[in-house]
This record gives sequence, C-alpha cells and structure tokens, in this order.
Amino acid sequence: MTSQTPLLSAELSRRGFLRGIGVAGAGLALASCARPTGSGPTEIVFYQSKPEVIGYFDELIEQFHQTQSRVRVRHDAASNLAGTFVRENPPDIGCLNYNFEVSRYVERGALSDLGDMPEADRILDELKPLIDVTATYPDRTSVIPYSLMAAAVLYNRQIFADHGLTVPTTWDELLAVCDTLQAAGVAPLYSTFKDPWTIAQGSFDYSVGGTVDTTEFFSQLKRQGTNVGPDAPVSFEKQFLPPVRQMQQLVQYSQDNAESRGYGDGNVAFANGEAAMYLQGPWAIGEIAKSNPDLDVGAFPLPMTDDPADRKVRVNIDLALWIPEGSQKKEAAREFLSFLMQPEIIDAYNAQALGFGVTKDAAPVTNDTLVELKEYYDRAAFYLGASQLVPQSIPLQNYTQSLASGADPEPVLRTLDADWRRLAFRS
Repeated sequence: MTSQTPLLSAELSRRGFLRGIGVAGAGLALASCARPTGSGPTEIVFYQSKPEVIGYFDELIEQFHQTQSRVRVRHDAASNLAGTFVRENPPDIGCLNYNFEVSRYVERGALSDLGDMPEADRILDELKPLIDVTATYPDRTSVIPYSLMAAAVLYNRQIFADHGLTVPTTWDELLAVCDTLQAAGVAPLYSTFKDPWTIAQGSFDYSVGGTVDTTEFFSQLKRQGTNVGPDAPVSFEKQFLPPVRQMQQLVQYSQDNAESRGYGDGNVAFANGEAAMYLQGPWAIGEIAKSNPDLDVGAFPLPMTDDPADRKVRVNIDLALWIPEGSQKKEAAREFLSFLMQPEIIDAYNAQALGFGVTKDAAPVTNDTLVELKEYYDRAAFYLGASQLVPQSIPLQNYTQSLASGADPEPVLRTLDADWRRLAFRS
C-alpha cells in the first residue's frame, strides 16, 4: 500500500473548483488553439485510480469541460495500467503515485518529454533529486509532480502538556519522553503492526531516513548493479542496520496489542487519547478527526541522532502527471495537464488533501498540524521514504513487520540485499 489521503467530500471539492474556474478558464482560453472548423471535440483518456480522490477528479473533469469545448476527458480508474501499455493502448494522461512501480515506464522511455511545458519550470528545484532517484530517462522530463505528502510523528498536544513534555529534538530526548509517559501509565506510541504498510511507511522509513541519506543510498545502489552485499560500498545490511536497531528499541514503547491492531484501529484509538504519539502521515489526520474533531494534533520529525539539526521529515511524491509517448492525442492531453496545474486548481487540491505544494508559486500549508512541519519543507530538510524506492516484487513490508516483532535484523537485511541483487540481475 502506498500513501493514503482523507476522503474528500463533494462539497469541499466544489468550493475548490469555484475558486479556480474564473482564472483557470481565462488562462486556457488564451493559451489554446481553435479546433478546425467542423471538427468535433477530441476525447482523451485520463488514468487516475487513487480511490480517495476519484470523485474529486470527476468533478475537476466537469469543471474543465465548462471552460472549453475542444477536449473531452474520460476518467479511467479501473483498467490494468501495465496491460494498456503492453497492448500499446495506454491512457493519454495519467496522475499516479510516483514510486518504483512507475519507474519502469520512465526508464524505458514510455513517457513523453514534458520539459518544454511552462508547468515543468514551476516545479521546485529541491524536488528534482527525489524524482531522479526514482527513475530518469536521458534528456527527458517524464513526470510533473502534482502533490507531495510530508509525514512525521503525530502527537497529542494535550497529553504532552498534561505531563509537562516538550517536543523531543534528539534521540535521547525522545526516549526520555517515552519513559516519562510510560511511568505515568500512558502508552507512548500507538502502533498498528497488523497492517505491515504502516510499519514500512512509519517507524521503518522514519528511522532509516533520520540517519541515512536515502537519495544517495539508492542512487549508489543502482550504480552498483548486482554488486550488493557486505563487501559493497552500500548495502541494506551495512547502512540500515543501525537505524533498524533503533527502530526496534522505539517500537517497544507501543501499546500491548500492537500486533493485532490495524490502521483503522489506530486512527480511532489515537483520536480517543489512548496514546501520546502515532507514527502516521497526514492521510490519517482526516480519519482521526472523524472520531474526535476537537483533538489537538501536532507533528514533529522523528529525531534519530543527538544533533537537532539532523531532523528531517519523510516525504513522498503522492501524485505526478505524465503523458505516454504512445498517446496519439498529446496536445489535448497537455491542455488538460495545463488546466490541472493552474494555481487555483492545484492549490485547492493540496489544501484539501493535506499535501504540500510542489510549485514555486504554491500556496503555503494552513492546516494547524502541518504548519509545524513547514519549516522543514521550506528548507528542504526532507527525505524520500525508503519503502517508496523498493519495488513491490520485494516483500519489504513483510520484512518490516518481522523486524517490528523483534526478528534479528541482520539476516532480514541480508535477505533484502539478496532480493535487490536478483532484481538487478534480471534488469
């Protein structure tokens, strides 16, 4: 499982649309070319299958139709994406989570170059390393980021205040906070080990990213090819072992029934004040609010060293736009892409999805919880979650589940090295 986002209501969606219609429509009318006399509209297929926002994008499509009559968009949320490329009938434009699974299309040149579009120039320069470490194709801008999620430790501000606690800035301070809470009969962490993706994106990614430069690590790993193991410059066993051991120390502060609790249980329990901290991203904020809309939730990056300056937040490019090379309707697809990238449209989406803006002119976050993370994002103190860079053919989530349950980390990470070596050999 990749990242989750809160369910977006139709009413909120309409508000975002209405704010954007005037400027977006005017800009598109000036930028687009008139269709030939007597010709009908061009129909394009838009592939976007993220369940939480299918309805949101349906309304965006209708909004786009109201601004012009040249292009009609058909929303495809059900097709097998790999199958469409194999049959040489890919969608005309896509908007998906940008991770290792999408990289196969980038690396094989299956996605067209968007580098000449003005929208590409608006993307923050600091995001380029995150895009490139996932996948690149020579002299080509294959994707344009649309939304970015910044994840950290969610904490109950009231519980912290009741026990005289401040946000920890070092590893030792974090352990001291956990000890104080535990001594007071409060569960320091609420963990949901029943759903392994919550471990991979949570305690595993936070621990690794807090000590390892994941961008450099995976770049070097790719350069090594099949040379992966204890004697190589980088390996999972060598670089990940220290932070994984810290992770195992941290998760011992979880509630007693962590192994039998899943994501939904965690949202409800944290909303009910059953723990002081919860290692989840912004996608959980809306779910928590459903049970307790008045809960005062803060966020801070997990400190993994003794230097407060080392603190960073975990990010992932939640959605990215792309247009296949095989599309026969690239110009129409580009027109729709330009509409989606209008500031009023993209800013409204990110505000409601609790994402951070990816453009140089993006509106700042205003959510009370995410504001605490803004300083880190603004100065690029962030890292790409390691779990986002491992393909699904490697059962990383299961490995992290075993690590959270106390498995010896050395053989687990050694197996991960072997899996990556086999993957590199097949590639």
